[in-house]
Amino acid sequence: MTGAPEGESVTLDLLKKKMTEFAKERDWEQFHSPRNLLLALVGEVGELSEIFQWKGEVPKGLPDWKEEEKVHLGEELSDVLLYLVQLSDICGIDLGKAALRKVELNAVKYAVSKKKSQTSITCTDNNVTGSC
Repeated sequence: MTGAPEGESVTLDLLKKKMTEFAKERDWEQFHSPRNLLLALVGEVGELSEIFQWKGEVPKGLPDWKEEEKVHLGEELSDVLLYLVQLSDICGIDLGKAALRKVELNAVKYAVSKKKSQTSITCTDNNVTGSC
């Protein structure tokens, strides 16, 4: 059960529509202030963090994980995404456009060096050396 027609990609607009309908059917809109949605999002990020808490470094693709662990991870990632979509919607932010703008800003801020062999960069915003 995906909620999207077979072969179609899922868009932020589709998720926004589905979540709006979901909340409206349950009369939950009254509770969906920016603050409440943000706090719910933070709670879900905490649940997502718990999955990785004691695993140490995990390789891409999660080759050593059981299928049920991957399913659980997908559920928690989805919770985070859905609250983020709702929060951006209630705040009147086009999340897709904002994300693309941020990628463009980061491309300027962290311009590709002619020395691509550099192993670390300095994050000037946080005064931290390492990956940003």
